[in-house]
Amino acid sequence: MIKTVLFDLDGTLLPFEQEDFIKVYFGELCKRLAPMGYEPKQTVTSIWAGTKSMIMNDGTRLNSVAFWETFNSMNPGLPDAKRSCDEFYTHEFDNAKATLKYVPDRKPLIEKLRSAGMRVVLATNPIFPMDGVITRMRWVNLQPEDFEFVTCYDNSTFCKPNIKYYEEIFGKLRLKPEECIMVGNSVPEDMVVEKLGVRTFLANEFIENPDKLDVSTYPQGTLDEAVEYILANR
Repeated sequence: MIKTVLFDLDGTLLPFEQEDFIKVYFGELCKRLAPMGYEPKQTVTSIWAGTKSMIMNDGTRLNSVAFWETFNSMNPGLPDAKRSCDEFYTHEFDNAKATLKYVPDRKPLIEKLRSAGMRVVLATNPIFPMDGVITRMRWVNLQPEDFEFVTCYDNSTFCKPNIKYYEEIFGKLRLKPEECIMVGNSVPEDMVVEKLGVRTFLANEFIENPDKLDVSTYPQGTLDEAVEYILANR
């Protein structure tokens, strides 16, 4: 029986290719930080290093702490960039909406599940502050109130593909893995939750499968098909 649905965001609810999104995102952030003395190439290197620190986080600190400790250590002598970055996620970051292949309205999809009594969680990789998640959600007519819980770097201590990221969610919300389903487009990051006994549905419009694994065994299709599958198996 399925009682809770976990959705990925990027490449799942948001129809874009990661490479397109990252190019615009990093470009805009570099422009924001340049007047403070941050050189673009070093900024990008620092962002990737901070992201790696979050992905490698072992649960002993928030992902936000892991990111900023690394980012700041790589930019000694420069002004603290956190406040400027916080402002960025509610302003220039919105320009990355241009990378969407189309602009869908995802609210009816979420409401259909909730009206059927489902608990719905936005299980997006928590490498962004909440404002960065909210801005992206708004691109497809969603807001935090549409979900029971939304992961971000200020409320998580693990990242995908670490299975403990999912365990952290289940612990906070007191969910039973066998009563959950994960809908996502990434084979290594989203389908990994099967190890906990969670059902999965592969959103196949923008599949990320870097290791070319066999995906034929996963239920898969569009998001509309995912909803129909979930309602048929609740």
